[in-house]
This record gives sequence, structure tokens and C-alpha cells, in this order.
Amino acid sequence: MPAKIICGKSIAAAVRKDCQQRVERMKRLTGRVPGLAVIMVGSDPASAVYVRNKIKACQDVGIRSERLLYPATVSQSDILDTIKAYGEDPEVDGILVQLPLPKSFDLELVLGAVNAEKDVDGFHLYNVGGLVIGNTVFPPCTPYGVMRLLEHEGIEIAGRNAVVVGASNIVGKPMALMLMQHEATVSVCHAKTRNLAEFTRMADILVVAPGAPILQPPWSRRAPWSTSASIAWPTAQLVGDCDFEGVRAHASYLTPVPGGVGPMTVTMLLVNTISSAERTLAAQNATIENDGLAAFVE
Repeated sequence: MPAKIICGKSIAAAVRKDCQQRVERMKRLTGRVPGLAVIMVGSDPASAVYVRNKIKACQDVGIRSERLLYPATVSQSDILDTIKAYGEDPEVDGILVQLPLPKSFDLELVLGAVNAEKDVDGFHLYNVGGLVIGNTVFPPCTPYGVMRLLEHEGIEIAGRNAVVVGASNIVGKPMALMLMQHEATVSVCHAKTRNLAEFTRMADILVVAPGAPILQPPWSRRAPWSTSASIAWPTAQLVGDCDFEGVRAHASYLTPVPGGVGPMTVTMLLVNTISSAERTLAAQNATIENDGLAAFVE
């Protein structure tokens, strides 16, 4: 029987409805709404799509957003100054630096300049390190979205063999850490992995995120769940990292592209931004009624 297709778009819509209610409640109780600042450098087509989707998603749930678009020729120091200013702005709860950055930029320096308490993308070293001990403030959005999909479908993780194809700092590594936190036995495959099929065939849960279309049958056995967690851009169309129709015959559950993990990635950014605002208000000991913000800070 072909895999059940998991509609990330509909699941994301339900989460966003909850986000909207949280924003409305915050506004009613405090007169304040969460704020997100998005910084993009250059004109990468994938980045442009993601930024547009993020801004629209913010509007849909009531988050105030600011979008700063810089040419690829902008100096790194100007970007660092902008990040610092947003870090000190009390009306901004989340700062997102859209990747990739120009090759001339020091990626670690730029991401490290983001206030860790506003790092809603989860890329700051503080948040990445928190994943190792299971106590991060902001989970990276794409792995966070995958975990929410697993939760929604009631798919058991503990004791399962999980294989993550791709070892990026953005998706692969944090995905593996989050699966480990839920007691999966995790293998991480990457460009130097020999006999990739040997690993993917033993997967109960398979997350494919190498950034290039590679996975085709018979590289996967009938895994209970498989997902393409990132997007490659070899043509003008959005495509996933696996042969969808081929893998569909070998999986029990499968996420499509588009409409799978992508909508969840954007949605978890909203969740992180709202949680940041709630956390800030709680820390400020906002004077509110007993059923106020402190009761639902995540």
C-alpha cells in the first residue's frame, strides 16, 4: 500500500490558528504584540521565497514584522550594526538572518551577533549547544517542524532506528540531536558516507535533508515514516530531496514537496517568536490576571 501523505500545510494551519489566539491574548492582556525582524542579504531565489512566506505568515497571525533587504555588496559591519540595534530594541522579540549570506561574510560571527534570547531561528551557539543537553531556548525551525509532524501523526520515536541524510548545522545535526532526545537510535549520513543504502534500508524513521535530490528506491525499505526536510533548486520548480513516487512505495508515511515540511518550518518560526515575547513579558513580571501570559509560556 502506498505511503500516507502527510499534509504539512493543514497541520501548519492548525498550529498557526493557535499562534493567532496567543497573539490576540497577548494584545488583549498587555497591549503588545510580538515583533520579528528579518534581515536578508543578496537576491538568492530560495531565500526570497522563504522571506516572503515568513512575512506573510507573520501578518496572518498578527505578529509585527520588519523586513530589511540589503544588496550583496553591503558590508558585514553594517549587518552587524543592524543586528545589534535589533538586539537592543524592546519591541523586537525575534531576529532572523536569512541564509545563505555572501561568501565574504563570516557566518559564525554574524549568527553569533544575534541576541541569544531573540535567536528564533535557533542558530546561535547557545541554542545549538542547548540541543546537546536537551535544554535549548529556541529549537531550529525545520527540525522542530519535523518533530511536530511526528507528534501529530502519533509516530513512536523511542527505540526506533532513525536515519538523517545530511549533516548540515541547520537541519541534519540538530535533527539528529532532537531525535536522540526522544530516545531514537540515530545514524547521520553525509557526503562521505559509504554504502548509503545500507543505512537508509534499516531506517524506521528517515529524514532526508542533503540539499540535493539523491534518494531513490531501493535505498529505503518500508520505513514507518519518511520526510524530505529541505528544498533543492535544480530547476525553476520546487522539488524534494528524494524520488517522491519511488520512495512512496517503500514508506508508510511521507511528506510531499511542496506542502510538507516547508510550511512547518515557517510555522515554527512563528511559535518561537511568540514564545520569545511571552518569555520576555513573564520575566518583566507583567501585572496581569491569573490566567495571563505566565500560564502559557512554553
